[in-house]
Amino acid sequence: MSGVTGNLDCEECLSPAHVSNTTELNLHSAADEDEELLRYIWREYLHPKQYEWVLIVAYIIVFCVSLIGNSLVCFAVWKNRHMRTVTNYFIVNLSFADVLVTIICLPASLVVDITETWFFGNTLCKIVPYLQTISVSVSVLTLSCIAQDRWYAICHPLMFKSTAKRARKSIVIIWVVSCVIMIPQAVVMESSSLLPELTNKTSLFTVCDEHWGAEIYPKVYHTCFFIVTYFAPLCLMVLAYIQICHKLWFQQIPGNTSVMQRKWRSMQCSASSPSPGEPVRVRTSTVCAEIKQIRARRKTARMLMVVLFVFALCYLPISILNLMKRVFGSFKHGNDRETVYAWFTFSHWLIYANSAANPIIYNFLSGKFREEFKAAFSCCQRKEQSQTVRMRTSTDSRKSMSTQVINMDNVSRISDHLV
Repeated sequence: MSGVTGNLDCEECLSPAHVSNTTELNLHSAADEDEELLRYIWREYLHPKQYEWVLIVAYIIVFCVSLIGNSLVCFAVWKNRHMRTVTNYFIVNLSFADVLVTIICLPASLVVDITETWFFGNTLCKIVPYLQTISVSVSVLTLSCIAQDRWYAICHPLMFKSTAKRARKSIVIIWVVSCVIMIPQAVVMESSSLLPELTNKTSLFTVCDEHWGAEIYPKVYHTCFFIVTYFAPLCLMVLAYIQICHKLWFQQIPGNTSVMQRKWRSMQCSASSPSPGEPVRVRTSTVCAEIKQIRARRKTARMLMVVLFVFALCYLPISILNLMKRVFGSFKHGNDRETVYAWFTFSHWLIYANSAANPIIYNFLSGKFREEFKAAFSCCQRKEQSQTVRMRTSTDSRKSMSTQVINMDNVSRISDHLV
């Protein structure tokens, strides 16, 4: 009996109804586990933390300021012929690179920094970092060209004559060189899942990162990247601006302030005792022109040095963190993961903050840009005022027409009544 009963139990176990019930139970438990997992992911990874809400607001502010400010810089130089100088051509190129990286790279960086997930597929995983590194290279090379142009113009004016045509050629070369030297960045970037078993269930924990064949390659590449795009250009620019400052503020050169003061005193003496030869008025106007030129050059040099200092400051944290991560492998076994991630997130924000800082520097340290920015905003205000005036006049004319129609109706009614 026992053996028969055992066989019957086994047959019941193998019956289709029992198998379907077991499958349903397994499916329900798996669904519950997946739901619980997604809730945990939302709570621990997706839902922004307190400092991340501050980061979101900071990213939005940087996006708006960078887009509006750099667009105004390009518009100001395009609109006014007198602002189309060699230095301003390079500044427009810098602003264009900032606009490009703000529109394409900033939104993706914000999403990745908050969710720790790459949602945009393998193609954009190659394109977005590639454009970001191109923007870094264009910015560095443009600042280097500006420093070189100012160095030649102030320290060695007879050795090299910079023109707008040469500046445009230099800008084309900058973009071509940047696009070529950053190709390895596009080749090695790939999107992959940190948890392959969750690939079919969710796109979370997908990362866009570099995949090299051997460990030596990323170390060599990122060391060269740091030297070429940060350290070497920064050293050369600092040396150039030190010589520029020495020429403009300290050295006794033609056009220097002390020389100007001596000339001015001699002009005053010659004005008090008239002498034959060149008129005093002509010489005085020449000295005034030289004084204006030296002041303008000092203002430009001061503005460009501030731009360079802000660039160096904003790119320093991400450069150090990348060296520590890619070359020295410092964060592979770190215990305080949250702090490291916060530092990387802040360093990413600093890169975009540099794009927003440049138009603000131009506004405060360049009178011409400040005037053009004010003119652009006043033009917008005038358009709004003219639109409101037009709307008011149109409503007033409609009201007058309606009152005229009503009066005519009333007159016709009275005449009909009298008849």
